[in-house]
Amino acid sequence: MTPPTRLPATGERSGAVLARLQLMVTRKLDGLLQGDYAGLLPGPGSEAGESREYRPGDDVRRMDWPVTARTTMPHVRRTVADRELETWLAVDLSASLDFGTGRWLKRDVAVAAVAALAHLTVRGGNRIGAVVGTGATTGAPGTLLRLPARGGRKEAQGLLRAVAGTEIRPGRSDLGALVDALNRPPRRRGVAVVISDFLSPPAQWGRPLRKLRVRHDVLAVEVVDPRELELPDVGVLPVVDPETGELHEVQTADPGLRRRYAEAAAAQRGAIAAEMRAAGAAHLRLRTDRDWLLDMVRFVAAQRHARTRGTTR
Repeated sequence: MTPPTRLPATGERSGAVLARLQLMVTRKLDGLLQGDYAGLLPGPGSEAGESREYRPGDDVRRMDWPVTARTTMPHVRRTVADRELETWLAVDLSASLDFGTGRWLKRDVAVAAVAALAHLTVRGGNRIGAVVGTGATTGAPGTLLRLPARGGRKEAQGLLRAVAGTEIRPGRSDLGALVDALNRPPRRRGVAVVISDFLSPPAQWGRPLRKLRVRHDVLAVEVVDPRELELPDVGVLPVVDPETGELHEVQTADPGLRRRYAEAAAAQRGAIAAEMRAAGAAHLRLRTDRDWLLDMVRFVAAQRHARTRGTTR
């Protein structure tokens, strides 16, 4: 499989670059998930509706066995169509995402995830909207860009261009406030996707994520760079915190330091995953040194398989 190509910097992003990204997404998703509706909520619907009598040609996986047993007549369960749902994205573009040591920057992976999710959504006729957050300096709030939910490929392409063109600002963003922005105003049940590196303390965003899960199916897309998990042995390594601008020199030749760093990173990622599980959110991890699109395809296929199995009960 051909490795992904690094996207240009924010100021250099053009319509041609985004068009190539969307073409890559379309080819791979359609090629690996062809033959079925490839939405995040697969099948003809995700919410249970009323039962009706079975008719020749109905999907037997939709059999409503309790009603069939009570009435002695075959019944199937009707569902509310996915195409009536809205998908909302919360995209974190804080300064910590302007980093990457693999094939991609973390921000590139976040933008690419938006492209894939938009493709999965609009091909089913759903509407998609987004709130985009950037960093906040001391005493100044972060920028929050709200893009209204609309249907259609043209509108989805406009949303992608707006996300890709958002300028990353220095400072630390409030991920909790960004997630909470999906709760205001209250919306009927749909799909909510949070795209971030989740480096903010889980206590900051855990409660808003649980609140979001009350009304929506929630997917948390965690963007990770390999250097955030372990350090290579490259001698003295100058490191700059993109959110605070602080400069540190790290002696990576020290095996004890590398071990402690890996242990602390594993504990941090474990706490992030535990908070997502507690919130009831589906968790997808995308890495800058891997084929993020293949990882997304595998995740969507697994979700669809799990939901299909659930309809047979």
